[in-house]
Amino acid sequence: KAQRASLGMETDLVLYPNVHTNNGDLPERCWIHRGGPLPKTVGELDGTPSIGFAELYAAHPILIAPTEFSATAPLKMAAKKHPIRAATMPGFRQDMIPALRLDYSEVNRRVEFLRGLLDRATGADFIFAHPGGEDALHLDLRFRSGHASGGLLPSPGAAGNLPSGEAYIVPFEGETEPSHSAGVMPVQFGREIVRYRIENNKAAAVLSQGPASQAEAEHLATEPAYGNLAELGLGVLGPFGLKPIGEILLDEKLGLHIAFGRSEHFGGQVGPKQFSSPEAVIHIDRVYVPETQPDVQVKLVDLVLEDGRPLPLMRDGQYVVDFQ
Repeated sequence: KAQRASLGMETDLVLYPNVHTNNGDLPERCWIHRGGPLPKTVGELDGTPSIGFAELYAAHPILIAPTEFSATAPLKMAAKKHPIRAATMPGFRQDMIPALRLDYSEVNRRVEFLRGLLDRATGADFIFAHPGGEDALHLDLRFRSGHASGGLLPSPGAAGNLPSGEAYIVPFEGETEPSHSAGVMPVQFGREIVRYRIENNKAAAVLSQGPASQAEAEHLATEPAYGNLAELGLGVLGPFGLKPIGEILLDEKLGLHIAFGRSEHFGGQVGPKQFSSPEAVIHIDRVYVPETQPDVQVKLVDLVLEDGRPLPLMRDGQYVVDFQ
């Protein structure tokens, strides 16, 4: 509000009930806060005037969402229908401010370069090393297009993270024929390495033993859509000297990440209807940088081009492509 004169627009604070999960759908109604103390619970809003989100979008062309749980998926879907620009900032903290001071023209250039590579690729091959050995994974990128999230949102009909800096693609999920995504994907939880067996682009089983492995196996059994491989992401902010801070919003932009769960907001096939309840909907990124998974090393990432040739992309966790 202090900047409304220089912005040439009014600003409002909008409240909505907690959806309790990253990238779950937003509720039907929201409240515009008219000043005074904030309510401590949503129950204090009962009986007060509210509006639907379509009405909110019609009156507010720019939205900034520094929410606890990510609103990226629902706002991306809303931007396809409404002329809004939305910056999603889940878990935003003061120590993310340096990531907003980067040269986003250069960030966007690198992101667009990687998006072009993903567009040309029919697959991606990975070799992960960990104390138990090595695991190989192949992601099927046929029938899919790459996307760029370079931190620039100049036109209506767009939503994306800030800070930003990644190219991403949804692996082929097998909607018309079996997906070629297969192999073993390791993810570090605390000191434990959970190893997922991937078949047809889904985590079909957990091969490892331990408390985290058992919890993940139970999650897959009760919520199969959680095991969908929903995104291959290539962050570019690591080479700018940024380090992870323990928040996915920034950490995933530093390098390689692979996500489980919801994908339809990125052009995939798995959405809220595939989950057992609205509260179960999730899109969760597993970030492969040394600070977040110190015992899992990304030894190799190759993109497979249309003619079958491998294009070296990463070695030992670092990009080996020439961004120039």
